[in-house]
Amino acid sequence: MQMGQGMNPESYIDDFSKWKEWLGDRVNQAHAVGMSDQQLEEAAVRLGTYLADKVDPANPQERLLAQMWDVSPKEDQRVLARTMINLVSKDQQTKH
Repeated sequence: MQMGQGMNPESYIDDFSKWKEWLGDRVNQAHAVGMSDQQLEEAAVRLGTYLADKVDPANPQERLLAQMWDVSPKEDQRVLARTMINLVSKDQQTKH
């Protein structure tokens, strides 16, 4: 799950539903290319850190996530990243 290749998370964050859909698509792509759950979690932590450091939250849901990220130690950030993966994975499953 790399940021390049035309996948810019910043362009999707104005709408939380779009953001979850974007993230769910990236999770599906990562699984399709054989990325392990641990690798996926590490990528999600990097994405969370990037967003927390570089992107202003665009809506209340993102503000809450940013606040939780900022006050969390690294171990808890991993839990938040895993929780987001679980959330978007479940959303993807209910679509199909």
